[in-house]
Amino acid sequence: MSLIKWSPFFFEPMDGMDRFMDDAGSLVPRSGSSIAPPVDMYETKDSLVVETPLAGVDPKQLEISIENGVLSIRGSSERRTEVDEKNYYRKEVRYGSMFRQIPLPTRVVEDKAEASFDNGLLKITIPKASATSSIKVEVKDKK
Repeated sequence: MSLIKWSPFFFEPMDGMDRFMDDAGSLVPRSGSSIAPPVDMYETKDSLVVETPLAGVDPKQLEISIENGVLSIRGSSERRTEVDEKNYYRKEVRYGSMFRQIPLPTRVVEDKAEASFDNGLLKITIPKASATSSIKVEVKDKK
């Protein structure tokens, strides 16, 4: 075993892991029972598009909102069949609530967003806000 000289400026061994988990942000589910679905985000000439695979999720169970430049997707999937004998070789399919928040990289027209659900793929299209031109403000001298 090696001796490590104590220093008041030496970081704790788990600080790096804590910082990584904090920085991972939306990659890590918010709670132990939530699923954070993966997303693809790209832009077209006029809009920002977010796609996420949500197989097994009823589109009526989805709640999508945009507030202050952050897209939130909430939903749940239910297991429709239950196996009496629980002698699984693998159990990788998750059921339960899902939640994901994605900061949007550009200004959008939040109230014009549209969502479609086709073959388990949720597609959200949000029109980009028009570029605002800078406004020149004149300074008045009060002398």
